[in-house]
Amino acid sequence: MIEFQNVVKKYDNGVTALNGVSVKIEKGEFVFIVGPSGAGKSTFIKALLKEVKVTSGHIHMDDMEITKMHRRKVPFLRRKVGVVFQDFRLLPNKTVYENIAFAMEILGTPHRNIRKQVPMILALVGLTGKGNYYPNQLSGGEQQRVSIARSMINNPPILIADEPTGNLDPDTSWEIMKVLRTINRRGTTIIMATHDREIVDIMKKRVIALENGLIARDDKIGVYGYDD
Repeated sequence: MIEFQNVVKKYDNGVTALNGVSVKIEKGEFVFIVGPSGAGKSTFIKALLKEVKVTSGHIHMDDMEITKMHRRKVPFLRRKVGVVFQDFRLLPNKTVYENIAFAMEILGTPHRNIRKQVPMILALVGLTGKGNYYPNQLSGGEQQRVSIARSMINNPPILIADEPTGNLDPDTSWEIMKVLRTINRRGTTIIMATHDREIVDIMKKRVIALENGLIARDDKIGVYGYDD
C-alpha cells in the first residue's frame, strides 16, 4: 500500500509542484498518473522514490515512512520499486542478458540464480532468444521490454513506469502495455505516468489526474477525460 498524506513540494524557484496531495494506492492496483506538463507528475514519482525531499506531509509505503527515511536506507526502499523510463537507459556495451543480470549482481545474487532467472524474465516480456543481442541491435519496443525485464528481475512489489511508451509508435506501445498488464495480473502494483489518452481509455484502469500540483480527479473507471 502507498499513501500520500497532504504532501507539499515547493522548489527553491517558488514553484509548488505538489500542493497538499493526499491519495492511497492499494496493493495490486494499476494506476495511471495523467495531467499536462508541469502538473506535478514527475515530482509525484520522484517523491515516491525519495529523489526529492518534500516540503511537508507524509508518504508511506507499506511499513516505511519515506519522508522520514534516512539517506542510508534509501537503497532498501528502491529494492522494493522497479522503474521503467521513457528513454530505456540500457547499458550500450552490455548484452540484453548482461543488462538484466547486472541488476541482480549489484545485490550479490548468486550466479546460479541469475542463470535461472534471466531466461525466465526474458520469456515473460517476449524476448526469448534475444539474450546475446546488444541494445543497438534491438527495436525501440524490444529495448523497452529489456528495461521492463531489468526493472522486474528482483521481483519488486511495485513498478513505476514514467512515460514508458513516449518514444514508441502506437502498435509497439500497445505491445508494451500488454506486458505491463501481464505483470500487474501477477500481483505487482503499477503506477504509470502518461500522456497517451488512447492507452488510458483502452486499459480502463484507475486514473489520477494532476493539475497545478493538485489532484483534479481520481477516476476509478479509467477514462482519460482530461484536456491539456
